[in-house]
Amino acid sequence: MNGNNRSNIKPGMHVRVVQKQNQSSCELSEGIVKDILTKSISHPHGIKVRLQGGIIGRVKEILDD
Repeated sequence: MNGNNRSNIKPGMHVRVVQKQNQSSCELSEGIVKDILTKSISHPHGIKVRLQGGIIGRVKEILDD
C-alpha cells in the first residue's frame, strides 16, 4: 500500500516513517500509528503521522496487510 494516500493509513497500523532530521539519510523508524497529522487526502512525500512512542514522521512503508 501507498503511504502517500491518507485513506491507506489508519490508527493502529504498523508502519515505517522517516523523521524530518533523517530525511537526507532516509533512516526509517518503525512503530504503530497513534494519530494522523496530515489533513489532505494525499501528500507526495508521505502522510505525516505520530507513532505511539511519540515519533512524528512521514509514512514510507506500510507493514500491515
